[in-house]
Amino acid sequence: MLKVRVIPTLLWKGLGLVKGVAFNSWRRVGTVLPALKVYNSRDVDELVLLDISATDEQRAPEHESIADLSDECSVPLTVGGGITDLTQISALLRAGADKISVNTSALVRPEFVEQAATRFGTQCLVVSIDVASAPDGRYSVFSHAGTRDTSRDPVEWAREAASRGAGEILLTSIERDGTMTGYDVRLVASVAAAVDIPVIASGGAGTYQHMIDVLQQGGASAVAAASMFHFTEQTPAGAKQALSAAGIPVRRNFVAV
Repeated sequence: MLKVRVIPTLLWKGLGLVKGVAFNSWRRVGTVLPALKVYNSRDVDELVLLDISATDEQRAPEHESIADLSDECSVPLTVGGGITDLTQISALLRAGADKISVNTSALVRPEFVEQAATRFGTQCLVVSIDVASAPDGRYSVFSHAGTRDTSRDPVEWAREAASRGAGEILLTSIERDGTMTGYDVRLVASVAAAVDIPVIASGGAGTYQHMIDVLQQGGASAVAAASMFHFTEQTPAGAKQALSAAGIPVRRNFVAV
């Protein structure tokens, strides 16, 4: 088993960071730069920074802001939100982003994934997939920050994204998001079994055991969390310690907590 990554997620809206439940009821939790500096010192493997209002506002990514933030970031940084063309990806990578996350633009134009992977390489391209379930248990992929049902099956879409050159899948359960009740292990397992690229589990982390469960039972390659780190005393270093104790290999040595 490859070493597992622990990845805090920062949701950027307007002038600050927010966190909500099920992609709604956004609550301000601070500003980006202080949070980034804190995580720099907390033994995280990567950071994901998503501008959750850019697509809805039809606004391009803020390259200058990313450049300022990346100067203060000592770990790999994935940036997403509002990305619609290759020029924007190029500008973000020049600004200091290590990876780019695309969601709506990939669903609207699946060939965009292939174009981006061909030009910039699969190693820096993450396809973000937001999923909710219907009353009959069927899963469906949503676009535009979880507001539009595409009626696409997440397993089929993950397979297509991988075949077009995605280097990773960031898989988020909309319903579990912000609840801290645990990842949707069934969803993660179905997607992880269908693709041969890493799947980052997101949405629902509330305890270290939730992370252990989605890694051991869901086949995830990495775990992302936001509310768990914002609103509890649990830390990325503590997560690594718990994962290591459960026999799961983690990246770098964790620090004492």
